[in-house]
Amino acid sequence: MSSSGSPSSSCGGGPCGACKFLRRKCVAGCIFAPYFDSEQGAAHFAAVHKVFGASNVSKLLQHVPEHKRADAVVSICFEAQARLRDPIYGCVSHIVSLQQQVVSLQTELSYVQAHLATLELPQPPPAPVTSSGSPPPLSILDLPTITPSLYELSPIFEPMSSTWTMQQQPRPFDHLFDVPSSSTIGGSSELQALARDFLHGGQIPADLPPPGTGGSAPTVVKRE
Repeated sequence: MSSSGSPSSSCGGGPCGACKFLRRKCVAGCIFAPYFDSEQGAAHFAAVHKVFGASNVSKLLQHVPEHKRADAVVSICFEAQARLRDPIYGCVSHIVSLQQQVVSLQTELSYVQAHLATLELPQPPPAPVTSSGSPPPLSILDLPTITPSLYELSPIFEPMSSTWTMQQQPRPFDHLFDVPSSSTIGGSSELQALARDFLHGGQIPADLPPPGTGGSAPTVVKRE
């Protein structure tokens, strides 16, 4: 079998590897000549002949299209060598071994991908969403700090004090009419009666009885 897998003729017109192994003359148009060279073809054809037989392989290749015969020869040689290594399973054992390697590699790939996922940067946690319907509970620390204010009370009492002082001072016309001051009049009823008579009658009593005492009616002095 040629190393390149392409058809090749026997070197120097000598027999091909198949005919060399079979110890026969390689005729023109030999079906084995394009695929089994005279150098290494004899060893490959020996395994094929031992497992399948030369006549069976010749009949098989005749039914295969010429452009696919190279692939068929490669498959026959591989199956023959595998059968010689493992007479029970042949190439099946090699296929099972390849399938186990695929499963092992898939498991290793999954482990590596999981390990790479743990090495990725973690995403920041989302901000907590606060409900607008329920305000947060108040605390003592949230209350505003109130500084006690100092109020000046003297302006409030000063007008009252000045009013009381003016009431206590004698008026300039009180001595003409002998009107007692508010401090000498015992009751407010006499003062109100005096003011009422002055407004309605235009007359001022000449003399007044002592405040709070009964007596005769006062003498009325007409005003000029």
